[in-house]
Parts: sequence; structure tokens; C-alpha cells
Amino acid sequence: MGVTRAATLHRVSRFPLDDRSALNAGQRLDHLGKMTSSHLDLVVVGGGVTGCGIALDAASRGLAVGLLEQRDYGSGTSSRSSKLFHGGLRYLQTLQFGLVREALAERNLMLETIAPHLVEPASFVYPLRHRVWERAYVGAGVLFYDILAALSRSPLPRHRHLTRKGVLGVAPGLSPSAMVGGIRYWDAVVDDARHTVTLARTAANHGALLASSVRVVGLLREGDRVSGARALDLETGYEFDISARSVVSAAGVWTDDLQTLAGEPRQDVTASKGIHLVVPRKTIASSSGIILRTATSVLFVIPWGDHWIIGTTDTPWALHRAHPAASASDIRYLLEEVNRVLCRSLTHDDIVGVYAGLRPLLAGETDSTSRLSREHAVMTSGSGLVAVAGGKLTTYRIMARDAVDAALPSIGREVPGSRTHEITLVGADRPDQIDRLSKERLDLGSQLGESRFRHADVVYGVTHEGALHLDDVLTRRTRISIETQARGTDVAPEVAELMGDLLGWDAATRDREVGHYRARVAAERDSQTRPDDQTADAARMGAPDVRTGHAD
Repeated sequence: MGVTRAATLHRVSRFPLDDRSALNAGQRLDHLGKMTSSHLDLVVVGGGVTGCGIALDAASRGLAVGLLEQRDYGSGTSSRSSKLFHGGLRYLQTLQFGLVREALAERNLMLETIAPHLVEPASFVYPLRHRVWERAYVGAGVLFYDILAALSRSPLPRHRHLTRKGVLGVAPGLSPSAMVGGIRYWDAVVDDARHTVTLARTAANHGALLASSVRVVGLLREGDRVSGARALDLETGYEFDISARSVVSAAGVWTDDLQTLAGEPRQDVTASKGIHLVVPRKTIASSSGIILRTATSVLFVIPWGDHWIIGTTDTPWALHRAHPAASASDIRYLLEEVNRVLCRSLTHDDIVGVYAGLRPLLAGETDSTSRLSREHAVMTSGSGLVAVAGGKLTTYRIMARDAVDAALPSIGREVPGSRTHEITLVGADRPDQIDRLSKERLDLGSQLGESRFRHADVVYGVTHEGALHLDDVLTRRTRISIETQARGTDVAPEVAELMGDLLGWDAATRDREVGHYRARVAAERDSQTRPDDQTADAARMGAPDVRTGHAD
């Protein structure tokens, strides 16, 4: 097999051999070898939060499961969200009570059991602009939100009504003339990219086989049933087959592509673009996040370490899906909306980062994506392909559970029920591991440019978190790409040196990685000056993908 020959590309001895949860180049080759030499119960297509959740759910039930991700874990929607585990307060307005209750129960599980080391409580202030009716209307909604949360024993404080003076005590950066008072409530914030890769690590710890940089290019069949996947390793160019009793699609906005490969009708998964701005914390004086109602949706100002994340938009997207682009009009919209309530208006000069992501929504009877349901659906086709689509970040565990349940008839034996509600994700010792690396090698304690990350974060990202390319580290294992003015272009060469020492890159490979990354940042900056989606997309597609060598 080509998989085993590819081992010469990596210095596998540099990677930990005694940590079952460690994702790295050596583990990837080992897992690919095992996938091709065995008959699996389940193959999962897609390494976003839902796919990794499916891998964990299946492996923890004792199933033999393999996961294939065409780029990096969480590189699509799962690293480009609003970074919130929340019930979705606005869904109460559309009477989606079941979704809100389910999401709040999941939020509480994340805070207390599943990921307390990754998820943090965060408060949000809702500025009121009308004295009587709005306080009663919004207050009733937030009260119901707290009641639904209490049904699953919420660990968070209940909401509070605030006077104008009370709001300014919490958020002095708000303009007094923009509100008459406010309501403060609580939800939770998460580093979505790290959460997804930690899910993948936890799945590996339970015996799942995982490989990034592997694209599914076909589906195998036995008679009229799907019996596995034909895969292309984007790192080596080799193709190989993986046989399984069931194939589960967790491909997000690529769901219909898998349906086409299976010869099945499309599921009509609609992509909705949401963009976010990142600004320094000092630009908005507040100890709390902020939530605003806009004409078409809601806008959050979300606490993010030393920064705020401002978002999001909600507009249809029918262009390239791998790298959605933020346009100048998107950015202008967010600035105008948030500046309506701030004392000091934000400008383009305050923005240090911009990112765009796509929500996979189940198409409904309206063209307005902000009104489409965030409920998920699990579909089993005539060929046996299981596809999960829709949903939201907070409810990924439920989506994963339902997808595995749908695949069980193809397994052919009795399988226990899901137990992911009681499994704590690995990685709580990550800060200690970073400190240990910094002490063992003093050079690894050095800071990366003006960022909050150290050289040790790069090493750990390669040896334990599955990073294979420079973009993986600068964009997802760290958030340098959205947290610094240079967006990582200044530290790209030193990060490439650190990664190259571990991955066996020669000088040409290091230069190529840096060149790809800088071209990507330049294309994103260019796209953000373009007036609309079409021109922004064309500008963003000017940079090739590091894994494929072409734009998309």
C-alpha cells in the first residue's frame, strides 16, 4: 500500500508513542494503515465537530470506526463560528422551544462534565431602547430561557434587570443615549477549533482511527448497498479503499456532494455565510459581552481573551465553499450595527482579524436563511448511506448520537446506547504540557511575535493535535491569524522552522508552506476590500489551497 511508503516523508520518531490520544503525522499513517487492512463498522466522512462527535460516540460504544477529513480537523464551519455554546435565545421568537431546551441542556453538560477545561461562562448585556413594552417582552423571553436552562440544572447565574446606570456600570463603553436600561444574562464561550480537535483526540483515545488530508472520491458498493469509501491521500497522492458496514456523511455544506457520489437525491442543504470581526479588548470598555437586535438577525459582541469577536451576518452563499470570503459590505454592516450603541465608534483600523464561515442549513420554504431551522436531520438513503445535516455547534453531541443510532441497522449486532454525555474530553493537562515543554527547552518558551502563543504551542500542535501544515497551526491550533495585525505573516517563517524540524520538511517545503500561507492572507485581505460576494469570492480564490495546490 502507498500508505506505508509515505512513512518516509515523516520523522515519526519525534512523536509520542505512548499517548493514545495524540494526533500527529505518525499516528495518521498508522491509522490509515489500519483502516485499509480491516473491515470497519463505520466510516465517517467529515472531521468537523459533528464528524468527530460521531467518531467518539461510535468508538465509545465499542464500534470499529474510521474518520476521514479532506483538510484539517475543524477547518470548515467548526472553526469559524461565533464561539458560543448557547441555547439560542433568538430561537424562542420562532417558537423553537425544543431546540432551545436541548441546546441549553448540552451547554450545561459542556460546562460541568464534558469540557469544563474548554468552555467558559460569559455574560451578555441586552441594551433596551424602550422603557415598558421592550423590558416586558425581552424580560419574559430571558426568564423563559432561564427556566428551560434550569430544567437541566444550569450552573450559570440567572438573568438580572438593569437600569441605565446599572448597564453603564457593567459596560461603560455603551452610549447612554442608545438605551434606557438593559438585561444581563449568561451563556458560554468556547474555542471551537480546539474543541473539535480535542473531540478527535478523545475519539482516538477510545480506539477510533482518524486521518486528516484524506478526501473521499468515491463510495464502494456491494450490490445496491454502500460498503465503504475510496479515498485520496492529499499528502501523498495515493488512492486506497476502506471497507465498512456503514458510511456516515457529516460533511456539512458538502452533504449533497456525498449524496451525488452515492447516486442519491440531494438533501438540499443550504449554505448561509456568517462573518466575524476581531478587535482588541481595549476598544470597547465592558466587563460583559453585548447582544443587539438588528433588522434581520442578532449581533453579538463576544469576549475572547484580550479581544472581542463581533458578529455575525446571515446571508445566502452559493459560491466556493472551502474558503468563503468576507466582503467590504459585510464588514461595513457589522461596524454600522455595533457603532449604533457604542460611545467610541469602531473603524477599520481597529480590526485585527476577520473570518467567514458557512452554516449548513436544511432548506425550508423561505429564502431567508435567518428563518431556516437550526434543527438537524438524519437521513438514511436507499443505498444505506447515513447523512446528518443542519443543527448547530451546541447540539453536535445529539447529532452525533442520532447519526450513530441511524447506522446501527447496518452493523448487524447489538450495540450499547450512547454514553458521550458522561465522557470528559481529553486535554485538561494541555497548559501543563505546554509549560513542561517550555521548561525542557527554554527556546520553546519564546513568544510568537506579538501573540499570546509560544513556540511550545507549535510543537504541541504538531505532536499532539494533528497539525500537518503551517495554516493548521496559525489558524486553528493557535488563533494568530485573527488575533494579530500581521495575521501571522510575520511569524510564519519561524513557525515553519519549528514544524519542519518535526515533520522532516526540507528548505523548499518550508518556503512553500510560508508562501502558501502569505498568499492566503493576502487573498483574504484583498477579498475584504471588494464590494460584494462575487468579487470577494474571486479575490479569495486567487490563493491556492496548501493541500490541493489549487484554489478549491
